[in-house]
Amino acid sequence: MAMPARESEVLILRSFPLGEGDRLVSFLSRSEGRLRGVATGARKPKSRFGSTLEPFSYVRMWFYERETRDLVRINQCELIESFLDAQRDYPASVTFALVSEATEAVLGEREVAEPNFRLILVTARAIKAGAKLPLALAYFAFWTVRLGGWLPALDRCTRCGATFHNTRAYLGRSGGLFCPNCTHPGQWVISKEALHLMRRMSGEKLEELMKADLPVATADEVKNHMLNLIEQHIEKKLQTRKMLDDALEPLT
Repeated sequence: MAMPARESEVLILRSFPLGEGDRLVSFLSRSEGRLRGVATGARKPKSRFGSTLEPFSYVRMWFYERETRDLVRINQCELIESFLDAQRDYPASVTFALVSEATEAVLGEREVAEPNFRLILVTARAIKAGAKLPLALAYFAFWTVRLGGWLPALDRCTRCGATFHNTRAYLGRSGGLFCPNCTHPGQWVISKEALHLMRRMSGEKLEELMKADLPVATADEVKNHMLNLIEQHIEKKLQTRKMLDDALEPLT
């Protein structure tokens, strides 16, 4: 039995062709969490959906749920903001794809995650405004880890409690941040510059960091450490990560 229509602000994560003229859509609702639904007739000429189901479209959506089905029925979408132009640049499009893949991997279906919704929107708007991609993705990955509860304290050693004073640290593969005296083989080395940037990300908005002209190498290091933690948590590799590394590799 169909339930009453629900209305929510939504970010489209991915969409796929389904049947002859429909679309299967993965989206993050601000109020309902991550869902999947079918947009009937979305691929047909003069579809009422227009471009609202393009990846990373920020839309107001009306959809129906059925008691015995996992997929919702998408009835109507109204575009609030588009990020299609930002994705015409290939490295940026792969960055958006990695954000989508990571979000789908870390959030369970129907798990309300309004902070993650706001994080994705902030990240998408920063890329649209011309942010350096390693910085935007580092910020997204850092806060994804923090919101997931997997980020260790950044000011002291997990084992001995010693505070970090302008020194590098060591990130444990199963969590924890360690001082040079407590490290052991197999941990990731975090430079003092990357550690400082992570602390800044804890308290500063992405727009402020964009104005700081931070070294790309430092942002790239933070991005890699945070993506490593995400992959450790989901217990698999992010498929779009290698694509992004190739896309951002400097031409020689």
